[in-house]
Amino acid sequence: MPSVTLNGITLNYRLHGQGPLVLMIMGTASPGRVWEMYQVPALVSAGFSVATFENRGIAPSSECPGGFSIDDMVGDAAALIEHLGTGPAHVVGTSLGARIAQELCLARPGLVRSAVLLTAHGRVDPVIKALSRGEAELHDRGIELPAAYFSAVNAIMNLSPATLRKDMDAADWLAIIEYSHAPATAGVRAQIALSEFPDRLGAYRAITTPVLAVGYQDDRLIPPHLAREVANAIPGARYLEVPDAGHYGALERPDAVNKILLEWLRAS
Repeated sequence: MPSVTLNGITLNYRLHGQGPLVLMIMGTASPGRVWEMYQVPALVSAGFSVATFENRGIAPSSECPGGFSIDDMVGDAAALIEHLGTGPAHVVGTSLGARIAQELCLARPGLVRSAVLLTAHGRVDPVIKALSRGEAELHDRGIELPAAYFSAVNAIMNLSPATLRKDMDAADWLAIIEYSHAPATAGVRAQIALSEFPDRLGAYRAITTPVLAVGYQDDRLIPPHLAREVANAIPGARYLEVPDAGHYGALERPDAVNKILLEWLRAS
């Protein structure tokens, strides 16, 4: 797993396959290797070179416990594309990663060949603001939720009812979430602090990069109407919606998401 010093920090990354470059940007509190279960194999088999990495805040990249801004994270993505030397890149982001990709299209359009924004959003609604504040307060108070309760809440918040209706699937997901859970670090806390931000939809009208915004039908954290708003704001952008998918849509409905990615990337 190579690492490189960019913008004064260490970024841990992996490069898979050969072909046109696709940079994949993960969301809050998640390592880039999450892409490697379903999306990376599909894209590499289709002839793309895929770069995944840990955003600042996520070890073994620099955790930057003192905090950072979305602009810092955009700068990291730009610097990594430049370091790899095969840009401009297709950029795929999810959740916080979609925000990074959106802002990258604005700040460094010459580095972005096209963008796919999974769970795109240009603003946050009051419920998600309250949830983010609650997560930050739990961390700041040193409160650790019981593992079974944590996994149940996260399953309800991140998965589609279509998945949870099947007892065996629900049990499998509960086990995965509980097994993969770790206490939030200072770096993750710094990422959570980015969850509240001003409405950016007006700014996105200046994006000229080809953009596909994707919503997940049953996403409670970033409802699909927020992704549609981003598509409506960006001139020429397209919108697609994945049925029976929650916030974990790329893992929950990988075949559907991979089909969308491949059709877009082949045509862009």
